Amino acid sequence: MAQLPSGSVEAELVPTLSSLEPVYGEGSQLDEARLRFARLGDRFQAVHGARPALFARSPGRVNLIGEHIDYEGYSVLPMAIRQDMIVAIRKADGGQVRVANVDDKYPVCVYPADPDKEIDIKNHKWGHYFMCGYKGVYEYCRSKGIDLGKPVALDVVVDGTVPQGSGLSSSAAFVCSATIAIMGVLEKNFPKKEVAQFTCLSERHIGTQSGGMDQAISIMAKPGFAELIDFNPIHATDVQLPRGGTFVIAHCLAESKKAETAATNYNNRVVECRLAAIVLAIKLGMDAKKAVSSVTALSDVEGLCVSFAGNEGSSDPGVAVKKLLLEEPYTAEEIEKITGESLTSIFKSSQTSLDVIKAAKHYKLFQRASHVYSEARRVYAFRDTVSSKLRCAGHL
Repeated sequence: MAQLPSGSVEAELVPTLSSLEPVYGEGSQLDEARLRFARLGDRFQAVHGARPALFARSPGRVNLIGEHIDYEGYSVLPMAIRQDMIVAIRKADGGQVRVANVDDKYPVCVYPADPDKEIDIKNHKWGHYFMCGYKGVYEYCRSKGIDLGKPVALDVVVDGTVPQGSGLSSSAAFVCSATIAIMGVLEKNFPKKEVAQFTCLSERHIGTQSGGMDQAISIMAKPGFAELIDFNPIHATDVQLPRGGTFVIAHCLAESKKAETAATNYNNRVVECRLAAIVLAIKLGMDAKKAVSSVTALSDVEGLCVSFAGNEGSSDPGVAVKKLLLEEPYTAEEIEKITGESLTSIFKSSQTSLDVIKAAKHYKLFQRASHVYSEARRVYAFRDTVSSKLRCAGHL
């Protein structure tokens, strides 16, 4: 099974293919892919003593514009890239999920075939991403009333060409390809929209509060197009890229370990954004208790911010940010005085957020809110420009 988006996106099932040409085209790229799949099959035979039942593929992505706004409910504009993750898989005997890699620097990871067992995120292992997919498939099927019977044992080998920790979503490509592979051996298939949604939830088992962009583009991308991805509900709109346009993706070779550093980096931004939204809501007249209980993202208070800006002769929600939030980072005590609640109480239902609270020394509310509102506007400006004026789009 290989992931290849085509046609109208959301309602389509993940396609099952019997050849590599629809994915890799012709010429040297196809020759390289054939050799790669053959080597992966041989590696599987060497590790597990049998041939894989099928292969699953998901690409990495580059986000053209819309950084760190998907988890705030705003649209983003990524495109898939050639680099991908491939999972070879078969059902196995016994009660284990054994995950190996073509690269020997990644040790074989062995897990119980139990989708209800929590992933030990304090003891990070590369194979945890596969188990996110394993748990996610079972959780999704359970939510839909689909009986999968006794959890299956699996033999797995992974091969990836998305550079790890490079900002090209190797983790999402891994979780998505794992999910598609597991669906394949279980002989189940679901609409791409559903798969994009539940793989986002699945990856959160690793400890990152993913917003959904990475999984959505990996599942729903099309050759030659970027996708404008909306959320709540998820929806993808084709954005035609100019013929002959070239996108240069540079890698500084510094590795960003998103899962291991979530409490001080990625999840920290998510927490700061929610706190910025709550503080804005209160300063714009919402009852503090209501703000704490109902406001989860900056998109929740955009209407209030726009109304405030209207009194200033503007429609930009950033006006409210500039007028109502301090540029200096807030301390926990300052935020608690505004909200009337402790931060641990506000985030009591999220352990990953509580981990942020333990590690944080201050909170950049102004900077986060300013970025989110301005970046959300740039996404649509980029969409309107990129199809005809690629050079101008670069300035956005």
